[in-house]
Amino acid sequence: MFYRVNYENCRNLKKPMEKKMRKKFLLVLMACFFILSFSITSFAESSLPEEKQTILGLYVTAKQAFEKWHSDQLKVKILDVRTQAEYIFVGHTPMAINIPSQFFKTEADSKKIQPVMSLNTNFVSDVKKRFKETDTILVICRSGSRSAAAVNLLANAGFEAIYSITDGFEGDALNVPGSYNNGKRIVNGWKNSGAPWTYKIDPELMYVP
Repeated sequence: MFYRVNYENCRNLKKPMEKKMRKKFLLVLMACFFILSFSITSFAESSLPEEKQTILGLYVTAKQAFEKWHSDQLKVKILDVRTQAEYIFVGHTPMAINIPSQFFKTEADSKKIQPVMSLNTNFVSDVKKRFKETDTILVICRSGSRSAAAVNLLANAGFEAIYSITDGFEGDALNVPGSYNNGKRIVNGWKNSGAPWTYKIDPELMYVP
């Protein structure tokens, strides 16, 4: 009887100890998860070129963007901030709404040998007409720089859940000197990810000034 009483007492003492241990373990596990998530986000941001970073720090790759849209098509929207010419002739995601953040100007930069771009002064107001501030918006451009700049403009205007698609629609240029494909945008991007894209124009999605 003596041993039985002691055994019962030990078992009763063990229960609160087990609860405390479980609680402590869960707290440690949550802390580790938070630190790991923060580290991954910080690493992802620090690995991006400065021109692709945003003040919100929200990023997805083209492949992740399609998966995110596909999982919640009512809330997740895709905004294509490229020019109308790019949207039409280079191709676009079938579900993207086109609102250019910049326009091509008629002159060219002789030093950089590239077109000159001018800001769309109505960009933020145009976006507000088509999107809600509560929408999750995935912003895409050619390769991630214009989308980052567009995210910053919208963040300053009150939008919060805005992600920049870091590799854009065409992707980054291959940097392998001597390769026949050097300079071609075949590294990543929506067009190279296996996600659907099209040349077909939907008047409801195309930008009309």
